[in-house]
Amino acid sequence: MPNGNIVVSEERGTRVVTLRRPSKKNAITQDMYREMSHAIDTAQNNPDIRCMIITGGSGVFTAGDDIDDFLKADASRPEMLSNGAKFLYSLALNVKPVIAAVDGASIGMGTVMLFHCDYVLASTAATFSAPYIHLGLVPVGAASLLMPNTMGYQRAFAMLVMGRTFSAEEAHAAGFVNTVVSPGHTEIEARKVAREICRLPAEAVATSRKLLRAPPEELTRRIDQESHLFGDRLKSDEAIAAFNAFANRQKR
Repeated sequence: MPNGNIVVSEERGTRVVTLRRPSKKNAITQDMYREMSHAIDTAQNNPDIRCMIITGGSGVFTAGDDIDDFLKADASRPEMLSNGAKFLYSLALNVKPVIAAVDGASIGMGTVMLFHCDYVLASTAATFSAPYIHLGLVPVGAASLLMPNTMGYQRAFAMLVMGRTFSAEEAHAAGFVNTVVSPGHTEIEARKVAREICRLPAEAVATSRKLLRAPPEELTRRIDQESHLFGDRLKSDEAIAAFNAFANRQKR
């Protein structure tokens, strides 16, 4: 059942998926992953939905995985990442144009998912990071494939291996943000882009998009490879120490 942290609406041929958990900076739970996957998957064979928008509302995109929710998963179960993995598969196999509207912090999966999107708008208040390294972990979501292909090896190294944060201007220069707008205007501008896409010939858009993107099977292969390594890293001394440190900070 929907838990209210993901709101799905439709407007003029566009499905809008909104992360709405402001008290936790839109940190993503396993249930939220499941709802987002459902929103993407059910759009695939619906001709009335021409494109999608993913947004976190004004002031924040997402803080990434909800660590508390993540830590509740039993590390001995291989299916522990199934909801997150399903969401990544939904993105990789999706055939509809996806627009992201980022106003505020975009961390971890929040940044990774942008590289599966087709058009990204960011406010000047937006920041982008994928700091898995600080938890002793490795990239997920085919980030190790998509990020170097999009912004070059050196920038990808800075983000994924060094854990650096990019500003909106840096993200625009790196090529994974199309347009930078004023805070509070990302959704308005995203809807304008969606209307522009919806006016184009649907079949030609779908075919052109397919030609531009990496083959889905290449993405899912890399997602699987990263997930395997991510699971191994979760058992490492580095990751255990990092998560213990996080838990101790939460108790203070």
